[in-house]
Amino acid sequence: MLEEDDYVPGNPALSASGLAVVLTGCSGGGKSTLLAELGGRGYETRPEAGRQIVREQMHLGGDALPWTDAAKFVELAASRTLHVFNTTEPGARPVFFDRSLVDLASYLRLKKHPVPAYLRRAIERYRYAETVFVTPPWREIYVDEAERSKSFDEACREYEALVEDYAAWGYALVEVPRLDVGARADFVIAGLADARE
Repeated sequence: MLEEDDYVPGNPALSASGLAVVLTGCSGGGKSTLLAELGGRGYETRPEAGRQIVREQMHLGGDALPWTDAAKFVELAASRTLHVFNTTEPGARPVFFDRSLVDLASYLRLKKHPVPAYLRRAIERYRYAETVFVTPPWREIYVDEAERSKSFDEACREYEALVEDYAAWGYALVEVPRLDVGARADFVIAGLADARE
């Protein structure tokens, strides 16, 4: 647990390490299952802030939900994402983050909402590893959930926007193939080794 004086906005040690690895992609594309597999192999993982916010807001009857008030939802999710980044201490191995600030900006852009200046500044200052792994749309495993109520076609549009936005922010995307979860984890781990050579 970090002491208050050790809390450094932007976490430059983590940014410089190149070990903050983002896993992003299409909703329902197997991202959470892949993260669980990586966690089971001893890698640290960090949860998606957006899903946490949705659960909390639904529990409280709040309106900071993507389908009710997108701007308020993104503001809460961004704050949580910044906190998670700032409290992650770099070690010897990569830490996998379930989405990043770029996902939030991409969501707003997709919904034709302006991306606020604070979020743009945060994306510039909070840098993850250059290589970002992305799970593509996969109709055979797609399931609509209460926390992620969208059609498969909407999920595909979300994926296209994410790919475009990550590239625009200077990240190199590597698409994770549609394989069983063990093979997907092997692919990501091998890709990390290639990226660091």
